[in-house]
Amino acid sequence: MSDNRMPPNGSVFQYPYLWKWQQDRGETEGRKERPVCMMLAIPRGKQTHLILLAISGTPPRSDQTALEIPALERRRSGLREWKDGWITVSEYNYDVAETSFYYDPNAEILGQFSKAFLGKVAEAAKPFITQKRAQIKRR
Repeated sequence: MSDNRMPPNGSVFQYPYLWKWQQDRGETEGRKERPVCMMLAIPRGKQTHLILLAISGTPPRSDQTALEIPALERRRSGLREWKDGWITVSEYNYDVAETSFYYDPNAEILGQFSKAFLGKVAEAAKPFITQKRAQIKRR
């Protein structure tokens, strides 16, 4: 992302994702950089609003909803070495690219999910994205 253009939806890159359980404990910073999926980049005026979904090699907690990432999609997304992977759809980080302390426009794109898989992710995430309680603001 070296020229300040937004990566396309479905792109995977590193980001200091803040989990909901961490936010519920009063934490405000993601503990580590992890792969995330650019679910949506929504331009509004001079700002770009981001919806980012976490990707993990650990199965989801009982209070989370996630889709298992098929092997082919792990390869496409740049996570070839991962034995297993899940994309969490029951929560998301919301950020504004131009004013973010966390989003790095120069972060390396690891890969990108196929449109077909991204469609499945979007369908699973839709009911959660419309709920404000699933949103974790990072700005």
